[in-house]
Amino acid sequence: MEQVLSRCSASISELKKNPTALLNEAQGSPITILNHNVPTAYLIPAETYEWLMDRLEDAELTQIVMNRAHEKDDAIEIEIDDL
Repeated sequence: MEQVLSRCSASISELKKNPTALLNEAQGSPITILNHNVPTAYLIPAETYEWLMDRLEDAELTQIVMNRAHEKDDAIEIEIDDL
């Protein structure tokens, strides 16, 4: 069986029957959606998804900075007043 990465889980049938009740029961926690007892999706609150996307963007920007760090030696120094 695959690993379930949440404390709450529900079948697709349960999700179809009453999604609002399921969300209320989870109290903002992620919900694993199971199909034949196999995790097929995770349902997370919109706020959590937005937070995750912000962190992913931060990680991507960090990687860009790290990749470009070696280019500093090729930089040309100028004074701000020269711009």
